[in-house]
Amino acid sequence: MKYNKIVTAFCAAALGLMSLTSCEGGDLFSINAPDWLSSKADSIAAEKAKNQGGDVIEGLEEDVYTIGKEDMSSAFWTLGKTYVVPAGQKWQAQFNLTVNPDDVYYKNCYIVFNDYNPDTDDHLGAEYGVIRFDNDPTKNSEWGGNIDRSLVKANFENSSGDDDIDASVQKMNGKVTITVDRTEGGVHYTITNGELKKEYIQSYDFPMNNSEGKICCRIGIEKSIVNFLGSTIEPIGGFTSREDKQPLSMTLNGVPKKVLQGVTLEEAFANVTATVQFEEGVSSTVSAANLTFQTIPDMSSLGKKTLVAAYAKTFKGEAAAKPVIASADFSIVDKLFTCVGATDNTSGFREEKTENFRVGPGETYINHFTNYTDGAANWNNFIITLCKADNTEYCFVRADNWGTGTSYWDGCQSCDWNWDTFKAVLDGAKVTTYITNNGDGTANVKAVVEGSDGNTYTQNYKGLNNIDPNDFYFYLSTEKGHLEFDYVIGNEENTSGFRAETEAIVKVPAGATYVERFINHTDGSANWNNFIITLCKADNTEYCFVRADNWGTGTSYWDGCQSCDWNWDSFREIIDGAVVTTYITNNGDGTANVKAVVEGSDGNTYIQNYKNLKNIDSNDFYYSLSMEKAHLVFE
Repeated sequence: MKYNKIVTAFCAAALGLMSLTSCEGGDLFSINAPDWLSSKADSIAAEKAKNQGGDVIEGLEEDVYTIGKEDMSSAFWTLGKTYVVPAGQKWQAQFNLTVNPDDVYYKNCYIVFNDYNPDTDDHLGAEYGVIRFDNDPTKNSEWGGNIDRSLVKANFENSSGDDDIDASVQKMNGKVTITVDRTEGGVHYTITNGELKKEYIQSYDFPMNNSEGKICCRIGIEKSIVNFLGSTIEPIGGFTSREDKQPLSMTLNGVPKKVLQGVTLEEAFANVTATVQFEEGVSSTVSAANLTFQTIPDMSSLGKKTLVAAYAKTFKGEAAAKPVIASADFSIVDKLFTCVGATDNTSGFREEKTENFRVGPGETYINHFTNYTDGAANWNNFIITLCKADNTEYCFVRADNWGTGTSYWDGCQSCDWNWDTFKAVLDGAKVTTYITNNGDGTANVKAVVEGSDGNTYTQNYKGLNNIDPNDFYFYLSTEKGHLEFDYVIGNEENTSGFRAETEAIVKVPAGATYVERFINHTDGSANWNNFIITLCKADNTEYCFVRADNWGTGTSYWDGCQSCDWNWDSFREIIDGAVVTTYITNNGDGTANVKAVVEGSDGNTYIQNYKNLKNIDSNDFYYSLSMEKAHLVFE
């Protein structure tokens, strides 16, 4: 990356890129070469053509663009243009495929079939399914509700084992020809590079909702590269010619929302990319190495900043006549909270995750976090996965009201999202999730979302079944987003007074246990300067409160009893930085229990119990967490 101190200077540097030139190599053999050499060249060229998809197809129009980043980091579902194939017609296209050198069998290319929707801008209707170039009958080489795997034929088969490695995927490289033939009814799909060939021959059509009998086709990649060459059908948005094109505009991707003070400009924005719009409607994604950056004001102080970037190359990498500029806001902060997912929102589907949290029968586990997204798709937000201790999956559910798994399909959902603003509302939204083990083989998942628009939304997945109530866990993850666990009660200097800051009250139904986890920080000056748990009614009428140091007060407390195994000689040191899991139980008989499991900073675990706290109205029972001269950071 290039870095300059003032905007005019970095713009000048960007303009200076125009002085760069490039060159192309000459032909391998001269037309004046001896006959034997020319003959040899012809045979080599013929063999090369055979192994690279054959000769140019009749009616093929130039359509020159790239799918995938040049460093092969593009995640699954990186897709090219949409090609609409009418009934009775045939579509053919060619492209050069470069697969990932790590030999993972699924990191190549695939085709996505969709219904045609004339009423939307992208014309994409329901998805029929996906067929990848690899061919492994034991794995997911093709999938979708309308794809019959028994109709696949191929002259090769992958041999990937449990590690998914198969060196034969390198044979997929080269010039690839794809054909979607609907001239005889049904769908006949072929992909070949002249050596490897895979076919899907379906004698009947996909179930269409459009009266025009059209289907949509897109080529996609995962951590590989497709350099498109041509197509016999003009895609939505038009063909891309081989002629060079000037940049017109640019948008930045993956700019972190927060940067820790002291991190350099280069470190902070190393993973930023830009989508550059060129002439003729062509776009391309470029890496940070091709951008010139400047921050306004500089990064030396805390607070909100603006990142300005310039790009000064043509579509083919020549010096542009005029650079394009884009900007994005971020903040310099003195503390980053625990995150799941890269802060530039580039992490792939469930690529990063929390640990597994156990939820016992009758328990509800609460988590708080801020959800960030790249905003490119509805599903690029938080994901909740339900599983066993050994990670055997029951199902996962997403922020956008979708999920999959043996438990999910028996579930139901309700939500009051505003889909018109969904992606914007979820970026920076405060999310509280409630994961409930009903104890009867079913589970519920609820998310209460304080959207960035100031409104509150509630999402429910109810009655997810086929759950083993004695082996039930969950974890949080994301796709193209990140979750920041930044929910804190009490100021970080540990000067907040007695219950001066408190969590919003949480209702606990009769017979239920609610679980939360946080890190307890204290000023250490007194035993009581730690977490406090208050039990109350909906109108905040107090039953009692109990503290970390085995003391409390209130009409319910004095009838209660307590037990704990604290080491009082080192209590104040142990509790500072301790991970605390609280269990609040409404026994349903007019009593309540409070338990705290404390993973002390000394490496030992301590358990504190307040049992049979009485005089409780089981139908009007709430609690909240607070502190004194401490602060709680929720995980």
